[in-house]
Amino acid sequence: MLIRLLRTYLGPYRRPIALLVVLQLLQTSATLYLPNLNADIIDHGVVKGDTGYILSLGALMIGISVVQVLGNIGAVYYGARTASAVARDIRADVFAGVQGFSARELGQFGAPSLITRTTNDVQQVQMLVLMAFTLMVSAPIMCVGGIVMALGQDVPLSGVLLAVVPVLGISVSLIVKRMRSLFRTMQERLDTVNRVLREQITGNRVIRAFVRDGHERERFRTANRELTDVSLATGRLMALMFPTVMTVVNVSSIAVVWFGARRIDSGGIEIGALTAFLAYLMQIVMAVMMATFMFMMVPRAEVCAERIQEVLDTESSVPPPDAPVRELGERGVLEIREADFRYPGAEEPVLRGVSLTALPGRTTAVIGSTGSGKSTLLGLVPRLFDVTGGQVLVNGVDVRELDPAVSARTVGLVPQKPYLFAGTVASNLRYGNPEASDEELWRALEVAQAADFVRGLDAGLEAPISQGGTNVSGGQRQRLAIARTLVQRPEVYLFDDSFSALDYATDAALRSALAEETSEATVVIVAQRVSTIRDADRIVVLDEGRVVGAGTHDELMAGNGTYREIVLSQLTEAEAA
Repeated sequence: MLIRLLRTYLGPYRRPIALLVVLQLLQTSATLYLPNLNADIIDHGVVKGDTGYILSLGALMIGISVVQVLGNIGAVYYGARTASAVARDIRADVFAGVQGFSARELGQFGAPSLITRTTNDVQQVQMLVLMAFTLMVSAPIMCVGGIVMALGQDVPLSGVLLAVVPVLGISVSLIVKRMRSLFRTMQERLDTVNRVLREQITGNRVIRAFVRDGHERERFRTANRELTDVSLATGRLMALMFPTVMTVVNVSSIAVVWFGARRIDSGGIEIGALTAFLAYLMQIVMAVMMATFMFMMVPRAEVCAERIQEVLDTESSVPPPDAPVRELGERGVLEIREADFRYPGAEEPVLRGVSLTALPGRTTAVIGSTGSGKSTLLGLVPRLFDVTGGQVLVNGVDVRELDPAVSARTVGLVPQKPYLFAGTVASNLRYGNPEASDEELWRALEVAQAADFVRGLDAGLEAPISQGGTNVSGGQRQRLAIARTLVQRPEVYLFDDSFSALDYATDAALRSALAEETSEATVVIVAQRVSTIRDADRIVVLDEGRVVGAGTHDELMAGNGTYREIVLSQLTEAEAA
């Protein structure tokens, strides 16, 4: 999976990669040539006392060292740029894929896991690419070149290499094999820590209200301890690798000096050749150590690549249309025909054969007991989900065939849990219509009964809003979310229990102003509160995913037992009449 990911994203950068390889070849060749020159200085300069020879070869070594340094700088520069560009491209594609997910896919992965995959997992792949360009490209050149140059110094002494390289390879392979499973567990436990921390930050008020601080601390301590345990196990293996390599290195160096001294004594080689051989041995071992460092990173990067590819390979259950419709004839007509919806793997469908029609200038309300499918029904219109049976039509066109931009302009949704983005009041209100003027913003705030509290803020429209709108109350968040949709001015308004946090007086005032503002639009309201929907032109009653009644408040009170039961659970008989 790692190879597949890298092949895809390294493709556009063939030219800088080719230049990088040339620079690495240049600097590695210079590094390999320096011990040979050093041996010549010792054998023909130092031993014979030829100062001119020493100076001339010394100047050549300085020149080669400059080439080595420049080649290394260039290789690191292009390697860093390419690795950063690859990470940028992967993050962009993961982000684009997540943005196209429906609520089904988002629930499947979970927000903490998606955040980890987009940040930490991509960073691990980026580090692998960077290390591959700066270490792994030069390591095989250094290893092979070092062996060739060592053979050139003394063939019998090179027999030491026949023992060193296989021992290093086997040792590293055994350690890396064990590390791969640990790295997968580490990433999964990192997801768990992120999930627990996210829940505790988001649910801080609930935790304090139920005095569950101790329980939550223990939850985090457990998740943290599990991540620490697997991190320590991985760290022990990583710590074992370097001593293993260095032990082999030191033993091989002793063997070279031991046998090299005997060769010098017998006249087989000169002192300079032994010095060069030791330098080449160290270069070979350094190459193996660089490869070892890479092998330590590969298992974790491979696990991360699998997790990234899993997101990239997941197709949204709400795919964009092949031939999107960009022009609509009618205005504001919403029709749902025999709609079915079933979650993957669920035994029973959430919606079964639901049909309703909402027309411009009229308010259609949907009510039902908890779990009857009201919010799911509303989510089918802006394609938070796609129907598994039947159709949802906006202005006579199936929403699955609508261009997403056209759908966004035509349908405005105020969700059950309003969300505000970090910024200002104005930036949140302009979310659906960036060109809206201040006058339009104030008009929307007036209708949403939010103008008074916004005027009371120090900076008015420019007052800061924190992430999620946590610095304003629940009712203020709902009113700002309603104002945001009013600024968008869609043809179809969908209110998903958007008045639940408002007191009765504000609710009544808002609905009265809203009726005037949306007099020519189609309005669909999902609500639990009977007083919110009793004046609707048409009320649709859902029960266990089916439509069990439709009509006005009076008609349903007279002839629908389910609706009458809901109403009388909130109002007295006199109030209901």
